[in-house]
Amino acid sequence: MRKLLFLSIMLVVLAACGNTDEENSANTLKEVTVVLDWTPNTNHTGLYVARDKGYFEEAGLDVEIIMPGEAGADQLVAAGKAEFGISYQEGITEARIQDIPIVSIAAIIQHNTSGFASLDEKNITTAKDFEGKSYGGWGAPVEKAVLGSIMQQDDADVEKVEIVSIGDADFFTSMQQGIDFAWIYYAWTGVEAELRDQPINMIYLTDYSDKLDYYTPVLATNETMIEEDPETVKQFVHAASKGYEFAIENPDEAADVLIEAVPDLDPELVKASQEWLAPRYQDDADQWGVQKLEVWENYSEWMYENNLLEKELDSEKAFTNEFLPEKGEE
Repeated sequence: MRKLLFLSIMLVVLAACGNTDEENSANTLKEVTVVLDWTPNTNHTGLYVARDKGYFEEAGLDVEIIMPGEAGADQLVAAGKAEFGISYQEGITEARIQDIPIVSIAAIIQHNTSGFASLDEKNITTAKDFEGKSYGGWGAPVEKAVLGSIMQQDDADVEKVEIVSIGDADFFTSMQQGIDFAWIYYAWTGVEAELRDQPINMIYLTDYSDKLDYYTPVLATNETMIEEDPETVKQFVHAASKGYEFAIENPDEAADVLIEAVPDLDPELVKASQEWLAPRYQDDADQWGVQKLEVWENYSEWMYENNLLEKELDSEKAFTNEFLPEKGEE
């Protein structure tokens, strides 16, 4: 009887110790937040894979993925209210000029896949065709500058374009409201047009200038994180890298992760978009996430030449590759 009692007590003690170990393990995870730039889509798949397949946890992190709200990802990251965020080279360039301490730490997509799209029936196939048409945008000065820059190469005049602010209206809604063309990312809206069996014409920015082949989107953090907690930045980037590499190699399974995490998304669109984007995350780079100084310099020079910056950018401070894993590193 005494032996049975002793064994029972020991089992209770061991179970309690096991629970304590699990609790301590959970408590050792560092809580960090990453802010999206927009509603969840395949630009973000690697983050959801890293979270839901345990890559962040393996790196010692408890990562919460949140929507930006009115403040925006850049503002939240720069203010230290979020450790990481999804940003763009153009946004970080403008922020750095204003001494806002935000830094790009990985390129999510290696080349710019955005451009001006129009319904096939509009017969807009060159920048010259923008003349006399209405463009639906969000009211940023960079839009007119980009339009003017590529139209100039076709001996066209940007002043002959009617620029209309369409707010949050999507491409298809704006086309139904009389807009002739808009700026889209093909990986999402272009693929959606394919699924709708809606032929579109696409004029990519990179068709007109290498300087417009900038990194969009990117992962970003702030200088304080880099200076005071570089280990967390390294852990985050390594796990995110593993997530995006999984998405590159397993687009269908990665799409399932995103669909399960965000049930409101259209599964067919997610699947098709993920398939289209998978080879473009890394593209011709040596590894996922790497950024080149010349890309940052080229685009900032273009912005400066087009009076979008008050001064020239110190490109070396705007991005870093130091937190990416060594090539071949797990």
